[in-house]
Amino acid sequence: MEQAMETVAFDEPATEAGRVVLFDFDGVIVRHQTLELFYRQRLSGMGRWRLLLALPLLPLVPFLIGSVAGNRFLGRVFLRVVTFGRSEAACRRSMAAFGRAYARRPGVFCRDAVAALRRHIAAGDRVVIVTGNEQKMVEAMLDEVNLGGYELVASQARMGLVGMRFVSHNVHHAKVRTLDRAGIARPWALAYGDSLSDMPMLKAADAARLVNPTAKTAKKAGRLLGDKLEIVHWY
Repeated sequence: MEQAMETVAFDEPATEAGRVVLFDFDGVIVRHQTLELFYRQRLSGMGRWRLLLALPLLPLVPFLIGSVAGNRFLGRVFLRVVTFGRSEAACRRSMAAFGRAYARRPGVFCRDAVAALRRHIAAGDRVVIVTGNEQKMVEAMLDEVNLGGYELVASQARMGLVGMRFVSHNVHHAKVRTLDRAGIARPWALAYGDSLSDMPMLKAADAARLVNPTAKTAKKAGRLLGDKLEIVHWY
């Protein structure tokens, strides 16, 4: 995975070793919403019949997808839809296989994010990747490119009566609660995020960096975070 392994030099202030530094995953370390891509893959081809399971919900998708709560609800529903009728072991194998295949695609890792993460690790910072994505899928992606030295706080899923369900969906305010429960003590020196759904985590950190936001997102984030916010443009 050459593209994920190259490093990029750009100015970074000197840091105090031993700080806690938080990274979101989708949209920060990788460029896409990978769980959504997994859903799309499972609902394509011979898997299109699964859309029948969510048929009553389909007209509402355009209205739900624009909000944090709506995206969270859709994520829960479609996890059940794409895993319905399969064993938990088979679902985990397909998630890991998807994660590894995705990680091998050129250009999916943000090289500036990988470089920043490695600099923090080299400086002695405690780096924690905090994501709403499913844990095993994220582990497979990062393992595929031999990226280590981090801790991972991710969503947890288990098989239920109707497909897999999130027993811990690590999004929005849940990210802060999950970090607290994991014993990752504050102060959190710095947090990197890419969207308004990361606001609770960014607010809780001493400094916040918003990665490649739209103008609308940057404006809203500026009102919420004030002087602690820095916008970064990563490639």
